[in-house]
Amino acid sequence: MEKGLISLVLHAHLPFVRHPEYPEFMEEDWLFEAMGETYIPLIAMMSRLTADQVPFQLTMSLTPPLCEMLADPLLAERYDRRLKKLIELAEKERNRTRGHDDFNALAHFYHARFTEELRIFEDICGRNLLAAFKRLQEQGVLEIMTCGATHGFLPLMAVNETAVRAQIQVAVSNYEKHFGRRPRGIWLPECGHYPGVDRLLAEAGIRFFLVETHGILHASTRPRYGVFAPLMTPAGVAAFGRDVESSRQVWSAEEGYPGDPDYRDFYRDIGFDLDGDYIGPYIHPDGIRIHTGIKYHRITGKGSLHKEPYRRDWAMGKVDKHAANFLSNRQRQVAHLNEVMGGRKPLVVAPYDAELFGHWWYEGPEFLEMFIRKAAFDQDTVRLVTPMTYLAEHPVNQVAQPALSSWGAGGYAEYWLEGSNAWIYRHLHVAADRMCELAGRFPEADGVLRRALNQAARELLLAQSSDWAFIMKTGTTVEYAVKRTNDHVLRFTRLYDEILGNRIDEGFLKECEWLDSIFQEIDYRVYGENLPR
Repeated sequence: MEKGLISLVLHAHLPFVRHPEYPEFMEEDWLFEAMGETYIPLIAMMSRLTADQVPFQLTMSLTPPLCEMLADPLLAERYDRRLKKLIELAEKERNRTRGHDDFNALAHFYHARFTEELRIFEDICGRNLLAAFKRLQEQGVLEIMTCGATHGFLPLMAVNETAVRAQIQVAVSNYEKHFGRRPRGIWLPECGHYPGVDRLLAEAGIRFFLVETHGILHASTRPRYGVFAPLMTPAGVAAFGRDVESSRQVWSAEEGYPGDPDYRDFYRDIGFDLDGDYIGPYIHPDGIRIHTGIKYHRITGKGSLHKEPYRRDWAMGKVDKHAANFLSNRQRQVAHLNEVMGGRKPLVVAPYDAELFGHWWYEGPEFLEMFIRKAAFDQDTVRLVTPMTYLAEHPVNQVAQPALSSWGAGGYAEYWLEGSNAWIYRHLHVAADRMCELAGRFPEADGVLRRALNQAARELLLAQSSDWAFIMKTGTTVEYAVKRTNDHVLRFTRLYDEILGNRIDEGFLKECEWLDSIFQEIDYRVYGENLPR
């Protein structure tokens, strides 16, 4: 007998990285790796489940920057070229590893995998993965959410409500462009929630969002059912809280499934292991070593420097075991919650970064597929639903205002506002105020002036991406994050000065439009007072 519900939510996001001024750009690999290791495998997984008539529902955010990159012909051409080079490399590996049975079997595996990815990308998706995601949504198995326009961390933008509204409204318009309808749900960037943002969400037609656990538990009124039922905010938008237990089992580096010794090791890649003359054509042209995606070793043991060969059959055995364990734990969890909730069916919301599945945890998509199949056919205690399905079945919910919160380290805003990145906000706040000023001064611009105002809005939005502050904090590609922040702020500032001075340099404007081509549908008046919403 059904006793509870589970909502699996995947958050797919990457910052807008597109550099037409270079023939190859290393940070574009962030997108290409995610496409090959996460997005295409997830599309293939959901397509198999649908073809096999397996009943399931998933929820997935595809952020506006990611949508814009996935639909971009230049990036599609570059990814296609990358895939064909990987197939060539895998063919060479089939020959090079002939004397090593374990590695040779994997070389054949990778060659077949890359070939299939190319077939899906070219023949099934027509070089646009959004088309495949859209079909899955139309089939009713996938609910696609939006996000902030450029993943701006909204609690730190709240000093200018119009700037927050613009992040939401531009995202909604972009979603409608790509998917043919308006979004019903939103993944607040970094799960960053502050009281009052729900009013702006309701204004945009958003029906639900996700929030970190303590955002629900510390709400204005104590939640009767904890995080196992949504709260309805004063503005009428449903807030769904993250379940800690189900997240920890998958996500935790200490307790989670991905750390199993039989799973593929992420860090050991032939792009770093093999001789430079051999691997040179498949890494960065400057000789910078990068991940190729061909990895021959398993994790082996925690902290172990010695890595044993990866055994695909062993890994798939662990996938089956872990999927069964995850399902069993959810069955016990909902059975217990059903009793203490007085018969109301609990909802377990399990959100994850989508890139965990496939990119970081190579076997992740197979884990999801196995879990979904087992949930569909091996039990009747728990059912997979989307938040919208839940709301349709349970339209009456407790009214309360969730608390300020995020899912970053510490649970609030310190990851995006601390010593390494605090300097950016004085520039972002000034630019946001200036964008509102421009929209107020020129409410009905056309021609070159309108183009300049639209481009100024693009530059502001790109500067507001939370990814730059995040990278500065983590210390990974800090130079790139600082440069991106500075570039967008400086371009915005020059456009602002030229617009007010009635001396727009059309050559500079064209360059900005070429470099930062995101959101071709943008209307700068979203920063004004009179744009219909």
